[in-house]
Amino acid sequence: MDSAEIIGRETEREILKRRYNSNENEFVVVYGRRRVGKSFLVNKYFEGMFDFYVTGLYQKSRDFQLSTFAIALAEYSGMDFPAPKDWLTAFSQLKEYLLKKSKEKRILIFIDEMPWLDTPKSDFLAAFEWFWNGWAAQQNNIMMIVCGSTTTWITKKLLKSKGGFFNRVTLRMLLKPFTLRETELYLKSKGVEFSRRDIAECYMVMGGIPFYLKQISPTISFNNNIDQMFFGTTPLLAGEFNALYSTLFKNPEPYMKIVEALSKKNLGLTRNEIITASKLPDNGVFTRLLDDLCASGIVSAYNFFGSVKKNTIYQLCDFYTLFYFRFIKGQNGRADNFWTLAIDNPSRRAWAGYTFELLCKYHIPQLRKAIGISDVQTECSTWFYKEKKDRGCQIDLVILRRDNVINLCEMKFSSGEYAISADDEANFRNKIETFRQATGTKKALHFTMVTTFGVKKNIHSGIVQKEVTLDEIFSV
Repeated sequence: MDSAEIIGRETEREILKRRYNSNENEFVVVYGRRRVGKSFLVNKYFEGMFDFYVTGLYQKSRDFQLSTFAIALAEYSGMDFPAPKDWLTAFSQLKEYLLKKSKEKRILIFIDEMPWLDTPKSDFLAAFEWFWNGWAAQQNNIMMIVCGSTTTWITKKLLKSKGGFFNRVTLRMLLKPFTLRETELYLKSKGVEFSRRDIAECYMVMGGIPFYLKQISPTISFNNNIDQMFFGTTPLLAGEFNALYSTLFKNPEPYMKIVEALSKKNLGLTRNEIITASKLPDNGVFTRLLDDLCASGIVSAYNFFGSVKKNTIYQLCDFYTLFYFRFIKGQNGRADNFWTLAIDNPSRRAWAGYTFELLCKYHIPQLRKAIGISDVQTECSTWFYKEKKDRGCQIDLVILRRDNVINLCEMKFSSGEYAISADDEANFRNKIETFRQATGTKKALHFTMVTTFGVKKNIHSGIVQKEVTLDEIFSV
């Protein structure tokens, strides 16, 4: 097992190692957002160990997919099989080859991008079910790994199957984007030397998506890289938005309507508010659309503090999607150096403030460690209180602790130490007291500031009971 070229993913590697070394058959599904590194992880970790490996091809015909399967089988088996006319024959040939393998040795099969093999009227899934349920599942030495970016297919056909694959999957692994720490390690491995503030802003543009990070050049500045990747007449990632949603979902249009509605509301929307904004019908299909977006890591679901599930808030959490709607969509004529010139633009500052809050929410374990409550049971939520028609009080992250303390978190992205002004202090005190009165809580309220470089000590900084800096978020 080769881990030398894999950045991070320690937990996932340990899990894969355990499952490989088990004395049972294993059916492992690795899924997640396009470009997140699913195939890379499996390929690199098990490099040279596959007994059979094939990958589906996007929008290719059944006959073309069968041909690639046959070529792969010939390469791994060294056997001379006739060209399969259907998937049942193809899996029968795979079974015939595997029967010749030693029963004392682990057999490792990897089918990458399986959803793309399941072309219309191909009977692929029925043939695969015959192969797995009828034979492979009875062998205690077979480990099957399946990957796929098409969340709807993976969820419906495998993870939530009510048919032949009901309870057949032994491990479901949702591969998430890199954390800030993993992003820093990855960039350094590519020779990119950015400050941690620049890395954080880079994360706020594209998230911890390895494929996007791979496009960054070590020879130019952070701002120049963003210009090169997203703006001008020939950006490196032109067309990425449509490609992302077309590969994640077989019918991407309704999903795009939902994420566009969410992109316009930083705090997020309730289910009914999304229906109103997107103009999609209120039915079971809409519920599935939301579930799919959450399962793929594009949308996160948060509860309002003290609210029941019907008041769940859905928030767009895919950094690239948010950046697309804020700065890329409909702006094909923007200059090659748009991002560099926008360094002091109010819209960029507003975007940075919000996306830094999103970055902090994505790093809750790191925040908990920095606060010193890693071993304390917690619940995270958001909170909003409407005082008057045009005024409200908002706390983006509320950490309810089992030790009768609540952390009310305020996030600020700045170029240096954050200096709390008199107006800031008044605003913060109003938030704390409004929260206390509106919720009726008797728990201790700890006002917590999460900033890039810390809080500057002055006559107003005493309101802060706990500080967390960007360096601490990078720590894990």
